[in-house]
Amino acid sequence: MKALEGIRILDFTHVQSGPTCTQLLAWFGADVIKVERPGVGDATRRQLRDLPDVDSLYFTMLNHNKRSITLNSKNQTGKQVLERLVKSCDVLVENFAPGALDRMGFSWERVHELNPRMIYASIKGFGPGPYEDCKVYENVAQCAGGAASTTGFDDGPPLITGAQIGDSGTGLNLAFGIVTALFHREKSGRGQRVLAAMQDGVLNLCRVKLRDQQRLAHGPLTEYPQYPYGSFGDAVPRAGNASGGGQPGWIVRCKGWETDPNAYCYVITQAAAWPALCRAIGKEEWIDDPEYATHEARLPKLEEIFETIEEWTKTKDKFEVMDTLNPVDVPCGPILSMKELAEEPSLRATGTIVEVDHPTRGKYLSVGNPVKLSDSPSEVTRSPLLGEHTEEILRDVLGYSDEEIELIWGSGAIGEQQKVAAE
Repeated sequence: MKALEGIRILDFTHVQSGPTCTQLLAWFGADVIKVERPGVGDATRRQLRDLPDVDSLYFTMLNHNKRSITLNSKNQTGKQVLERLVKSCDVLVENFAPGALDRMGFSWERVHELNPRMIYASIKGFGPGPYEDCKVYENVAQCAGGAASTTGFDDGPPLITGAQIGDSGTGLNLAFGIVTALFHREKSGRGQRVLAAMQDGVLNLCRVKLRDQQRLAHGPLTEYPQYPYGSFGDAVPRAGNASGGGQPGWIVRCKGWETDPNAYCYVITQAAAWPALCRAIGKEEWIDDPEYATHEARLPKLEEIFETIEEWTKTKDKFEVMDTLNPVDVPCGPILSMKELAEEPSLRATGTIVEVDHPTRGKYLSVGNPVKLSDSPSEVTRSPLLGEHTEEILRDVLGYSDEEIELIWGSGAIGEQQKVAAE
């Protein structure tokens, strides 16, 4: 039995943040019904295409395990079908621009009237406040949530991270909120609204920088590269590759760095592992030298220390560095490229990366469920073609007869009926 088997999701999401949420729920076994515009569908079906006339990887990798129904909510019959869907589902998820669903006639109040048990879940750019009506995309969320101002080097501009912490991160937050609201409904019998704002989600992931903002009022941040010779202003500075925790770390070059842009390793000078690190890099004299022996003594010398570590790492490839330091409990990690990750057998074995077969674009790689349940394993199935399950949903979920379905087709509410070619 799947963990969320029996839960039905009415999916009004598009692009990335919302589909991340509903895909995760689908991976856990929820029946996710994706509502799309007839003949158009989710905009990402056509964005960043690598192959002509097929759904893009952008779409397929965010919409696994879902069913697709095409529906024109501006059509009167379409609106009636949608109302029946609201009554038949447990959760409505949307990430439209502020007010869009209200204008369609499906405000929280209206949805709650139709189905008092419905969980009404939304992703917005900002929570209540001066910017709540603004549209937000991934990079805007990173900038507004504190990530960009604290990412990069002190002498350069703010930077955006490659990880989609605004879109996908907020989608994960919303999924957690939905499951929590469903659990609450078991006791209360009522649905409720769930809101996940992208600014809030990014800021939540930047909590260590909010921590440091408060520490800054009481003196310099001694683990930051600005210490002791640089200067601190009144806001947390960008810290390059410095560790966000209390243990100093840095990215150092490894053998082959001249031609390989990812021949690097991250090494942390953890206090408990300092003697082992010194022995590994041939600097045993540092173990008892009072200039290096304590964490406090090392802080003003971090640049020199990491330069020395780098002279050693440049004699080994990044995996040799790992093989040397990991057995002696020195925290370190290789900089892995997307190519290396895609080809890593252990990630395939755990389902973290999966190969999916699609009827029009063929086989491709995708991320799988990052959360593994022992009694409810996830299976990743392909994304739906546009409107692929329209009749199936009308008949099996909503209970329309064949004659009624014909009338719905004729109304234009679900687009133009596709004729199946004779074999």
